[in-house]
Amino acid sequence: MVYCDKNQNIINWASEEFHIPYYDPTTKRVRRYFPDFYIRYRNVNGNILEKIIEIKPAKQCVPPTTKRKTKKHLYETLEYAKNQAKWKAAEDFCADRKWEFQVMTEKELGI
Repeated sequence: MVYCDKNQNIINWASEEFHIPYYDPTTKRVRRYFPDFYIRYRNVNGNILEKIIEIKPAKQCVPPTTKRKTKKHLYETLEYAKNQAKWKAAEDFCADRKWEFQVMTEKELGI
């Protein structure tokens, strides 16, 4: 957030300011997804762009690798399916508005 406040190319930003409806395959219900960040910024060419950013641990961005049917495996599988549904809805939402959607992990953030 400090980065957004101090970066002269960021025109405005918000955190969890709006929701995107998505179908949750784990509960079979329509739910509301609140993306982590919305950023409106000026790129190196001077164009104004808008982006939604979601921050997640890298392990939640890939399918679970364990083969044993444990409670942990079930939780990871359901969480992965839910995240995929959220991100698909966010991609469609952004495409309609000509925005960009990006999932960032500790790798991109340098943590």
